[in-house]
Amino acid sequence: MTEHPAQNEPNATNTPGRGDTSTFSRLTARLENSALAEEPRALVREVLGGTATASDVSTVPNPAQRVFLDSVSVSGFRGIGGRARLPLTAKPGVTLVVGRNGSGKSSFADGIETAFTGRTDRLDSRRGEVWRQNWRNLHDGADPRIEVRLAMAGDPRPSTLTCTWSGDDVTTPDVEFRRPGHGRRPFAGMGWEQSLNDYKPFLSYADLDKVLNGRPSEQYDSVAAILGLGELTDADERLHGMEKALASALRQVEAERPVLAEALSALHDPRAELALAALDTGGVPDFVALDSLVTALPEAEEGRLRVLRLTAALTGPDLGEVGTAVDRLREAAAALDDVRDSDAEDAHQRAELLAKALDHSRRHGNESTCPVCGSERPLDATWAELAAEQVAALRQEAATARQARAGLRQAVDAVRYLVTPVPAWLPAPLVDPWEDWQACRLIDDAERLAARTETAALVLADACVVMRDEALRDLAKLDEEWRAWVGRLGGWLDRTRTAYAGEPRIRHIKAARKWLKEARAELRAERLRPFEDHSQRIWEELRQQSNVDLRSVRLTGSEKATVRKLVMDVSVDGTEAAALGVMSQGELHSLALSLFLPRAAAPDSPFGFVVIDDPVQSMDPAKVHGLAKVLHDLGETRQVVVFTHDTRLQRAFTDQDLTVTVMEVEREGGSSVRVRPVTDPIDQALADARALARTPGLPPVAMTHVLPGLCRTVLERAFSEAAWLRLHRAGVAEDEAEKAVVGAVRLLEIASLGLFGEPSRTAGEVYRELRRRCGPEAVDLVRRCQEGAHESGTSMPDPLRFVNEIKAVALAVRKPEEAP
Repeated sequence: MTEHPAQNEPNATNTPGRGDTSTFSRLTARLENSALAEEPRALVREVLGGTATASDVSTVPNPAQRVFLDSVSVSGFRGIGGRARLPLTAKPGVTLVVGRNGSGKSSFADGIETAFTGRTDRLDSRRGEVWRQNWRNLHDGADPRIEVRLAMAGDPRPSTLTCTWSGDDVTTPDVEFRRPGHGRRPFAGMGWEQSLNDYKPFLSYADLDKVLNGRPSEQYDSVAAILGLGELTDADERLHGMEKALASALRQVEAERPVLAEALSALHDPRAELALAALDTGGVPDFVALDSLVTALPEAEEGRLRVLRLTAALTGPDLGEVGTAVDRLREAAAALDDVRDSDAEDAHQRAELLAKALDHSRRHGNESTCPVCGSERPLDATWAELAAEQVAALRQEAATARQARAGLRQAVDAVRYLVTPVPAWLPAPLVDPWEDWQACRLIDDAERLAARTETAALVLADACVVMRDEALRDLAKLDEEWRAWVGRLGGWLDRTRTAYAGEPRIRHIKAARKWLKEARAELRAERLRPFEDHSQRIWEELRQQSNVDLRSVRLTGSEKATVRKLVMDVSVDGTEAAALGVMSQGELHSLALSLFLPRAAAPDSPFGFVVIDDPVQSMDPAKVHGLAKVLHDLGETRQVVVFTHDTRLQRAFTDQDLTVTVMEVEREGGSSVRVRPVTDPIDQALADARALARTPGLPPVAMTHVLPGLCRTVLERAFSEAAWLRLHRAGVAEDEAEKAVVGAVRLLEIASLGLFGEPSRTAGEVYRELRRRCGPEAVDLVRRCQEGAHESGTSMPDPLRFVNEIKAVALAVRKPEEAP
């Protein structure tokens, strides 16, 4: 089983990344225990609370559920014509993709980067548009297409990133992301850009130069991004924005003060002299004195101005509404007159008379004579019945008269509603017209009401217009020059009062920024330390036979500073020196790798893979061996895919007995590219077993004990690979998955973990699943591997056949079955 030393990856608690809550909890504790005053302390709480951002957790990767590469397929892109596929194992480990120059291997590397970012730094670094616009492969004629399959933790099936180009435009690709259960979506804008920038998982030979020879600010940003202090920088930016706005407002009103003073000094007015004295205090203006000048008027004028303003605000009757209401009143009165002259009115009168007679007969039932004419005809029940029928008939006939009366009442009410009461205050010329207007409410006769209302409204409205216009003219003339400056002075006074009220807040903001700067510097040094240690460990492996020591890696400046850079302190034979001035090209590239790999392997990176193209150039053999060891260590926690034409790197893995998967890319005619597996960890173990089985003259124990042990290693590696992939698909956190894989010691435990995702299944369950997946012979093969560890060993009549059968089982179980 493979061990995974913890020192290969900085501790996640020491290097939290974006959105890590420990940043805020530690800052909060530090803040509450500080001597900072409450006002600046509240400001720090405010800006830190406003830096959190929401993200779509269904589409954005995170460190707890990293993304791994399952395969990449390329067609019509650069050196690849027809579709070529590079299969990968979506788990930690090292894969070397080898091939001669021009074989097409870098097209796979460029394809992966292009699918994620829409571009490649390697091609962008070339000068001239020819490199960026003429990469389409012309042999196959197919439209260029890149398809990257990704294993995302918790997903039962891989996601797919598909990159295509529309028509002849080869500068901007269309990238689509398809994830099980989430459908298809454009990849742009899904929230991966920041992580790709901060934890860039791609490195080409050209990028190695850029790491060291890029602009100092770029070098700084590449490292600062992974320290997880972006929230603190954003918080400081918010404080800076507050301070800038308050200071700008104060500068602006102070710049206006001498202009106002000069204008007031030109006015020959005692009030201007008072205003000038309140302005020219040598410090904060006299706001009380200025307020009194802006809001108050001389006593001699205040009463008159009030009268003019009240008069100007008066409004008389709305002649349009009055005219409409009067017309309706006259129409209703005419309608009632028409009814009075008709049978309907007579019916109404008769109905009312009979109704009163009926009422009388009910109250005086014993009378024997008519109360009206005195005749001997009594108003008895028979009469009452006939009279009630006549009343009903007459009232039906009189409905028109009732409607006319109701219409008249409504029209009268509408006119009276428009007659507004006399205001509490009126100028003398308007008192009589308004009282005449008010008196209209007392008139009952409709014709008189219409005529009187119409006349009174016209008189009052004309009088109001005359009075209002005269008041407005007087207001415009009254103290025009002084009042113009008073208005300007009042506007300045409002802005100045607000600006000076912000002065204490500026002091609080400065104190808050000072505290935040010190806290950020302390956290930056703390967070940089694991990165620096990781870089130094990598350099120690790569520096083979070099007399250059990497003493420290420092950041100077801040994220928003104009001058910021990454400083690498080195020494040669104990003497301090500048790295770029004393190191060879191979040493510089090794140093660049020492900076890039810790960044790509940062614990907060959501990417479980690192793609490195051609890292061996300019390295001497000793450094190549060191590089193999570095990549192997990185492969304990990351999926490392290295593209190289240099055979020394593969030999360095083999010479040091380091586990590695090797895929070879071969180019044939017409840009046809083929990928074939050369070896992988399972193949390596099979090769060892096959070599032993073919060796003649060995003692029997080699076949009965040693060979089953080697084949057991083959099965352990196959089941372990399946277990890791299964746990990742189930969404198990990487550290928990590693614990589970490392914790399974017995072969059946490892098999149970690989077949079911848990190590505790019974032997019977494991054997049944093996029979289903691999046939009945598989159980016997597993048992024979187990027997090899016993003193009696196992029988081995045909060693080579045994190895080949073990290979078949391993190939069948190394990949868990995909969910439908």
